[in-house]
Amino acid sequence: MSNLVARELGLADYAPTLERMRAFTDARGPDTPDELWLLQHPPVFTQGQAGRAEHLLAPGEIPVVQVDRGGQVTYHGPGQWVLYLLLDLRRAGMGVRDLVDLIEDSLVALLGGYGIEAATRPGAPGVYVGEAKIASLGLRVRRGCSYHGLALNVDMDLEPFGRINPCGYEGLAVTSIAELLDVAPDMEEVGARLLRAVRSRLER
Repeated sequence: MSNLVARELGLADYAPTLERMRAFTDARGPDTPDELWLLQHPPVFTQGQAGRAEHLLAPGEIPVVQVDRGGQVTYHGPGQWVLYLLLDLRRAGMGVRDLVDLIEDSLVALLGGYGIEAATRPGAPGVYVGEAKIASLGLRVRRGCSYHGLALNVDMDLEPFGRINPCGYEGLAVTSIAELLDVAPDMEEVGARLLRAVRSRLER
């Protein structure tokens, strides 16, 4: 996958970022370069297309945004890297399953680099360490092009996950890299490694 543009967007509000992703996807032409957007969001719950209200237990002051990705409810907040993959899958000859496998493989490899043994689960997209989820993913494909992407918990307040049934699973434990290591990881380094891991697999 050539002409891949990586953008680091810092801390970005969720709703305008979603609109920007949709606008980018709608305006794409056959030669538009693919893009990866690495960013963090202020605290927000996002409810996927299949999301059910009963999985929002007690959102409190954190806003809830209905979105057009697959999956149920999840939480985004500072200390979590979000990577959006704006890709022309048709042009790359990839299916959605190929992209999900690529994302999960990238995350498992990244975490392995920190000595964390992570794995995937059949029928439950995302990446897990033991019984706890450390990364989630949700995608939307429109006109053969993907947007949305993955969220990796690095060094964040995990309390808001207790206000929902994460990804629709009651009582699902959630963890982070910082919780699993003796020393909190460098946030910028994890972001750079994440971009590298995904980019290298896309460019193969």
